[in-house]
Amino acid sequence: MNRTKVSTFIALISISFGCFAVSSKPNIILIFADDLGPGMLSCNGQKIVKTPHIDRLAHEGISFENYYGGVYCAPARWSLLTGLHSGRVGGFKQTDGSLPLLRDRGRITQAEYEEQYAELKANANPIGENEVFLAEVARQAGYKTAQFGKLDRGFLTWHERVKRFGWDEYEGFYSHARCHGFYPPYIWRNGERIELEGNPNANCGRASQDGLDEPVGQFGKTYVPDLFAESVVAYIREHGEAVRAGKKTKPFFLYHPTQLPHGPCAVPAIHPDYIDDERLGLAEKKYATMVKILDNHVGAILAELKTQGLDENTVVFFASDNGHELYFGPRMDFKKQQTPDGEKYNLTDNKFRTSEVADIFDGAGGRAGLKRSGYQGGIQCVMMARWPGKIAAGKKSGLLTSHYDFLSTVAEIGGIAPPAGKDGISYLSTLLGKPQTTSHDYVVVDNNYQIMGGAALVMADGFKLIRDNNTKGFQLYNILEDNEERFELSAQYPERVEQMKAILMREIKSERRDLK
Repeated sequence: MNRTKVSTFIALISISFGCFAVSSKPNIILIFADDLGPGMLSCNGQKIVKTPHIDRLAHEGISFENYYGGVYCAPARWSLLTGLHSGRVGGFKQTDGSLPLLRDRGRITQAEYEEQYAELKANANPIGENEVFLAEVARQAGYKTAQFGKLDRGFLTWHERVKRFGWDEYEGFYSHARCHGFYPPYIWRNGERIELEGNPNANCGRASQDGLDEPVGQFGKTYVPDLFAESVVAYIREHGEAVRAGKKTKPFFLYHPTQLPHGPCAVPAIHPDYIDDERLGLAEKKYATMVKILDNHVGAILAELKTQGLDENTVVFFASDNGHELYFGPRMDFKKQQTPDGEKYNLTDNKFRTSEVADIFDGAGGRAGLKRSGYQGGIQCVMMARWPGKIAAGKKSGLLTSHYDFLSTVAEIGGIAPPAGKDGISYLSTLLGKPQTTSHDYVVVDNNYQIMGGAALVMADGFKLIRDNNTKGFQLYNILEDNEERFELSAQYPERVEQMKAILMREIKSERRDLK
């Protein structure tokens, strides 16, 4: 695969050429950010970090304002790739991602590694013979499929398993534990181990948790998020060149689960916008730079689509896996469920909100909680879609939607029915400005963490029930009127609590319907 340097392809943002012949089915791209809170985007009011290219998706397409992901990485990806809500049996199953790091750092021998890996392969989350995943649905609809970044649903995979998920081509990490460093000594491309120049650290150059490592850029030469972005651009270019050459080619479904802006914070250099910003400490400057790099990657992808004449025949989705996470400032306060002054949160009117603690970015946009929380700050996610000529510019939708709807949406875009038994509902009609004749009465987000709220049930009428994992009690909110969850309503609506409680407890750990 031919590659260009990031600095070169980002410069293509201002270049455009005429349109060429395209497939009747649109290409589909999903850019899946990692731990990106809604409040980190300037189109959502972010004042410090400017994100013009992600904003462009909102300005030229549709933004979903009632969209839900997972509470953290693995259930979010499981839901996206299976089309099932995370309360279904298997929604939180994940493999141990530490094996490659243990081997690479000399903690276990190669023989021990191979023995443990073989055991893991034999027993890890077996895939049913009839199970159908997102990429397989795209294949059935006539698409070629490609994935670049954090592979699988979490946390450790291998070549045969990635292929079983339906990916024709891929590049990235087999282990999600290695994704927490941005300078890995190697990655995997279609089953081949690819050594990366200038990255000597077995721990992938993982930075300190507080983000205060000095000097910046000390961990290696090849910053792997840039490498993945280059690969995405190269893939688009190769497809465009084939189309222009008159070669018979399928449309593509391209999934880019980037690491950005998941921490610990590490960047090649601080972005010029933040070097002299006295409001920001070193960790905040790094984090702002990571968001800026992500935005530039989005810009490069959009530019290449335009360059190759694929812009009007490609629908680009942009989402984040879960809510905001802190990699600076009061991170540990949230883990302890207390204020920076040591006061405990009561989870009713004194929750952890980035607007009220030392998060200068307010990355959760005033919402309660963070990643791993069932409150809005942990599960309400960004989702945008742009499709020139098909999706009206600047559109906003309050449709109740979730990650598990994406599989059914891809199926309908591709002109096929989704597999039976999936929980998702296609929102293609909403994308196209047509009446959404079928929609959710509720969405389910399960949570096995003990941090600020457990599983949540969000109803289409705005009522939300959340189970407190610590007390086993339930809280009720109306997020259409109170998205910051400041006013707990269970005493006012006891019958509604019982009704929603019955639904939530029925759905949590419920049997899968798609394998029957």
